[in-house]
Amino acid sequence: MSPLLRSRATALALQRPTLLYPITFRSSAAARLLSQTAVVNGGGAHGNHYDPPTGWLWGEEPTPGKKKEREDWELIWYFGFFGSLGLATIAYAFKPDTSIQTWALEEARRRLEKEGILPDPDDVKKE
Repeated sequence: MSPLLRSRATALALQRPTLLYPITFRSSAAARLLSQTAVVNGGGAHGNHYDPPTGWLWGEEPTPGKKKEREDWELIWYFGFFGSLGLATIAYAFKPDTSIQTWALEEARRRLEKEGILPDPDDVKKE
């Protein structure tokens, strides 16, 4: 066997895992089968809480001629959500202008008035 083939065969043999040292990283608890794992029911013996799908919105079938009765939380939620949305809109509309551009414009106007380049808008000429 030529030295080139021998070094290539040695390199391939080092890349393959050998059966003498099998690689196992699992502990005995992690290696157990799913069929051996105990089933734990959450909530105990209160029965099944699954409602099969009916195809109706929120599982309520509409009945002709009968108006849906409101639940206790609905009006509170409507007034609370839309009322706070309205208050937030009003607060946003009347918030003070704190942008850097507005401050810089006012500061430049004050400095130009102080140097006499711009006339003071408070000085009104009386005739």
